[in-house]
Amino acid sequence: MEMNGSQRIEASRERVYAALNDVDVLRQCIPGCESIEKTSDTEMDAKVTLRVGPVKASFTGKVTLSDLDPPNGYRISGEGSGGMAGFAKGGANVVLEPDGDATVLNYTVSAEIGGKIAQLGSRLIDGTAKKLAGDFFAKFSEIVGPQPVAEDTPGAEVTPGEEAAVKKGWVGRLRDAF
Repeated sequence: MEMNGSQRIEASRERVYAALNDVDVLRQCIPGCESIEKTSDTEMDAKVTLRVGPVKASFTGKVTLSDLDPPNGYRISGEGSGGMAGFAKGGANVVLEPDGDATVLNYTVSAEIGGKIAQLGSRLIDGTAKKLAGDFFAKFSEIVGPQPVAEDTPGAEVTPGEEAAVKKGWVGRLRDAF
């Protein structure tokens, strides 16, 4: 499976790069992440539980960072085993480009899966992978980007629906539109 894309994040390149290397930020952003621990400057152990169609599996594995070029990007690769559900391995090249006060994060992902999960079909797997990437970047942008400032403006009442829309951000509102 191959996938690429980009995400504009309202933060400096240095801040985005630091967040991509922060296990606390990654733990919050990776869908299904139960634990992630740094074992060295370039290696982490992780446990993630995911549902792909009817199959729910817990994967344990190792993540390695290479080709480090702070704050421009790196290569991240990993492999994990989900027991009877199968295995997954792959990697991504991450390139950070400044865009004014923001950063554009470009990624190219390649992945290989095997076992029970591989039998589900490429459309289901590709769809799940795209959803997981979207969920990761929505949460990452929320954590790393600027925090919204609440303004106490007299007469500016916010309805609960509007408040929920503001909290979801543009990705959540777009997803709800479909």
